[in-house]
Amino acid sequence: MLNWIWFAFFAIAFIMAVCKSTFGGDVEIWSRLMNTTFESSKTAFEICLGLTGVLSFWLGLMKVGEKGGVVAQFSRLINPLFSRIFPGIPSGHPAQGSILMNVSANILGLDNAATPLGLKAMKELQELNTKKDTASDAMIMFLVLNTSGLTIIPISIMMYRAQFGAANPSDIFMPILLATACSTFGGLLLCCLKQKVKLWDKVILGTFLGAIAFIVGIAYFFSQLDQEHLKLYSSVFSNVLLFSTILLFLIAGIRKSVPLFSTFVDGAKEGFQTVVTIIPYQIAMFVGISVFRECGALGYITEGFGWLFNTIGMNTDFVAALPTAMLKPLNGAGARAMMLDVFQTYGVDSFVGHVASTIQGSTDTTMYVLAVYFGSVNISKIRYAAAYGLTADLIGIIAAITMGYIFFY
Repeated sequence: MLNWIWFAFFAIAFIMAVCKSTFGGDVEIWSRLMNTTFESSKTAFEICLGLTGVLSFWLGLMKVGEKGGVVAQFSRLINPLFSRIFPGIPSGHPAQGSILMNVSANILGLDNAATPLGLKAMKELQELNTKKDTASDAMIMFLVLNTSGLTIIPISIMMYRAQFGAANPSDIFMPILLATACSTFGGLLLCCLKQKVKLWDKVILGTFLGAIAFIVGIAYFFSQLDQEHLKLYSSVFSNVLLFSTILLFLIAGIRKSVPLFSTFVDGAKEGFQTVVTIIPYQIAMFVGISVFRECGALGYITEGFGWLFNTIGMNTDFVAALPTAMLKPLNGAGARAMMLDVFQTYGVDSFVGHVASTIQGSTDTTMYVLAVYFGSVNISKIRYAAAYGLTADLIGIIAAITMGYIFFY
């Protein structure tokens, strides 16, 4: 998928340039395209270089929290719900523990720990699967939970916003939390209905009603504030919660007698290595999207969506963020590059910059997760997994745009 997306950017740019230079007399487009490749390559590298400090700090902190048992505590907290939505897993089976740990790691933004745990959980679910080439209900439920991308601490998005000079990089914390909660509980509800899980169970019903009440209550509270107070309350709440999280991880490390400094350094080293790893991907996608924009193709797409939404009477100020939404289910690197392109074009603190940030944090990359997780256990018949995962994505994207209007418009 990634190969074809990247190739399409350059192929379409070439065709557009031929048409413009041949029929429109715009021969300068070729020099603009080449200049764009040089400039965007340099910009992509500088962005990655600037991420090193922030990413190293948070991954170091997360390592302390992980060693301090924070993930295990989250697992115990959500166990009553998960034991009911995975009725096909026998009590005490290893898959239960792996699923709980994976989801807990995802919630805390521990991607480096979540993926190995997820693959382990999928392997254990395959042991219970009676049809080895077909996804079981438990596998699909687990996949939808992963693709919907519930994350409490959106580290990567905050650090990209900081790199682009955002006045308050964490101001998207609350909108992302609400949007990703909508995506996760929407996908979870769909799977429960499909798999005939007993929704009237007091734990499941209480969780769903509590989540709905939280989302509606917070959204209503902030929607009643004027823009000045909304920004103030959202900023204070987000930053207090994030700083409290830092302190919580450190306290957890002390309770478990974790050597805080050395553990932090080990995690910070992973942050540096992660930045080095993503540099080639970032350059490739950023250059591709920059060329795609310079040739005019991206403009035509956004104008088309703008015309469509304007025709039905909708406000169209969010439309420039839609390319991020379009790529998010398909490819994480492409969606991230689209978000960065929005930052560079419109400004990181613009309305559309905030919407793109919220969309980026609202869901995970569904098709990638499906390919990796199912591919690891040779599942070829995925049943309704893709449809439900993409539906959860759509719920998250709609929620992200809605939160953008509530918080930033």
